[in-house]
Amino acid sequence: MLPGILSIYIMALLSPLIASRFGRAGGWLIAALPAGLAIYFGAQIPGVAAGRPVMSDHLWITGLDMRLAFALDGLSLLMALLITGIGALVVIFAEGYLPPARDKGRFYAFLLMFMASMLGLVLTDDLIVMFVFWELTSFSSFMLIGHYHDRAEARAAALQALVVTAGGGLALLCGLVMLGAAGGSFRFSELIASGGAITQHELYLPIVALVLLGAFTKSAQFPFHFWLPNAMEAPAPVSAYLHAATMVKAGIYLMARLSPILGGTLLWQYTLIGFGGATVIAASLLSLHQKDMKRLLAYSTVSSLGMMTFLLGLGTAGALTAMVVFLLAHALYKGSLFLVAGAVDHATGERQVHKLGGLRRSIPILSAAAVLAAISMAGLPPLFGFIGKEGFLQAAVDSPWAAAASVLAVAGSAVLVAVGFQVGLRPFIGAPSQHPHLHAPGLALLLGPTVLATGGAVLGLWPGLASPLLGAAAAAATGRPTPLKLALWHGPNVALLLSAIALVLGLILYILWDRVFSAAGKLNPIGVLGPARAYAALMKGVSSFAVVQTNALQSGYLRRYMLLIVCTTIVLVGGMLGRNGIDVPEELLDVRPHEFMLAALIIVAAIASVRSQSWMAAVAAMGVVGFGVAAVFILFGAPDLAMTQFLVETLTVILFVLIIYHLPKLARMPARSFELPRILVAIAAGVLMAVLVLAAAHPSPRHVSEFYMNHSLPDGQGHNVVNVILVDFRGLDTLGEITVLAAAALDVLALVQIRRVSRRSI
Repeated sequence: MLPGILSIYIMALLSPLIASRFGRAGGWLIAALPAGLAIYFGAQIPGVAAGRPVMSDHLWITGLDMRLAFALDGLSLLMALLITGIGALVVIFAEGYLPPARDKGRFYAFLLMFMASMLGLVLTDDLIVMFVFWELTSFSSFMLIGHYHDRAEARAAALQALVVTAGGGLALLCGLVMLGAAGGSFRFSELIASGGAITQHELYLPIVALVLLGAFTKSAQFPFHFWLPNAMEAPAPVSAYLHAATMVKAGIYLMARLSPILGGTLLWQYTLIGFGGATVIAASLLSLHQKDMKRLLAYSTVSSLGMMTFLLGLGTAGALTAMVVFLLAHALYKGSLFLVAGAVDHATGERQVHKLGGLRRSIPILSAAAVLAAISMAGLPPLFGFIGKEGFLQAAVDSPWAAAASVLAVAGSAVLVAVGFQVGLRPFIGAPSQHPHLHAPGLALLLGPTVLATGGAVLGLWPGLASPLLGAAAAAATGRPTPLKLALWHGPNVALLLSAIALVLGLILYILWDRVFSAAGKLNPIGVLGPARAYAALMKGVSSFAVVQTNALQSGYLRRYMLLIVCTTIVLVGGMLGRNGIDVPEELLDVRPHEFMLAALIIVAAIASVRSQSWMAAVAAMGVVGFGVAAVFILFGAPDLAMTQFLVETLTVILFVLIIYHLPKLARMPARSFELPRILVAIAAGVLMAVLVLAAAHPSPRHVSEFYMNHSLPDGQGHNVVNVILVDFRGLDTLGEITVLAAAALDVLALVQIRRVSRRSI
């Protein structure tokens, strides 16, 4: 599994070269890798369905005993097939959708980076490694949403998605660390094997709150739902892949994975049911305000994600089984419809459903795929979406809150019917609309939606093909074997009646959509007072605070910067020393007369340098300070440091003497009332440095040097002690220096690019 993940990362690095070298064939070549991985994962279905998960374990960080552990069970296998299979189709679709430009390679690179990160997220068996992949998906999705970076709307949407999902990611990290500490392991498999021990732990409440916060932000649950529709600024392949099939299901996957560990309590149940139900209601209402094909699909996706969360909250074996079936059905029909919307936009230049019609004659193959996907989304037999919807309705009927759950399920299903027909049916029927640049999509644009829609039809007619995989996925979500036998017909029952009611209501809503749209525009409390406005207010507040902070801290005066740095150091370091105390060795208090005289000379020279009325006198006084420090090095057995100090001080004095001839006379600054506080700050800083020197003198330097000599080879595996200190013992310090240099290099590169652009514009 690790080679498969790494191979996609490597392909991400090579994809710009492949795209530029092979032209239109580049996308097909790149798609061969995820397609091959999909075949590999498909071959694992019989073994996983038989209860034989595939495990792999690789040592990662020796000192921390951190390992790259991966596990392929039913749930991760289902997600892996969606990630690689749909990913291959999306890459091919992007080849036909995106214009031949220099940024196509960049698009492929970030798309494959996301694919590899998402694959690692669902396959890993380690909480912390999972979080690393989780954040990589947030970063790569940020780059993909903002692909059209020359548009302000795309940049704002990308930033919004990053802020919401990365903020939830920080909460998730805290929750995962607490979960690992409470369970005594950071392995999913070991935590599941511990049974329900975590639910009895005192940290259970904050663990659930933090983990669900991360999952809710990722899967666009209310009140974090607003970022997903805004992310439709991304290209259609991104919307189909990230926002229908994979990324938004990461939170659903995590909740399903943790269900055997954290589920089974009223807190877990009520939280998921409440937020899932609220998401279904909010997204269904907001979808009534849309006529853009992608935004219609986005709000229906949010509603579907709410349904999955609702099913996870119910927590019964039937509900969890219905969730995995619905997850697969949703990926097939919604991925197809998103690609249909992209193909229609590419062929006509239009995405508003009320401006489209009669396209079945111009693009018949795409029309057939759209109708199949729309029928599946509406939950009509014999499509697989019908089986998914039936499972959801049956779980609602069997729940303790049958009445309320059934009403919610029927309402959400009715909106899915209406939206599915709006996107998959309305643009292709009726009188042909006029589009001057209408053209038939090529094979690259037709393959993805056709394959996914056909897949929904095949699984609907022969649902037994998916039973082994979905049964294994349900077993992973429930934590126990869950036999599953899917069927298209279960006979007359309450769920079938509710399905018929949802279909009738959805058809009525579809027919009256324009009137409902007009009425909904007059009443939009969620849009006016909803979380999107709260996010905008929050970002505005952050920006205003940044302006105030910048004006206060970035004054442009070096003396203020130094004063702020010194005061901060005194407070933080001095406070820590005051709390912990220091142990001063007695031998350090034994000051010889010549040492005292040398220290007094340095102090007098330092005072003279700041009180001098002449540049030459100030430079001379500073030289005395420097040479005095070099003498201290000689007295205490550091001749190498003394030699360096002598050279530096000599060169510094010479340079200053050469420079001061070009400076104006040193002006006498008038006495100010705030000089005394600055004098006190300077004295405090000097005292702090003296205390730090005394504290650093224990243990002795010889003990420190012996430590590095004795531990460099066994701990750092290096004979060069200096290199081992820099790379291992001071690894984070060195990493910080490298990061600063890298950031500075990027800044220089940006300035150079800006200068080149400005020259071209001239």
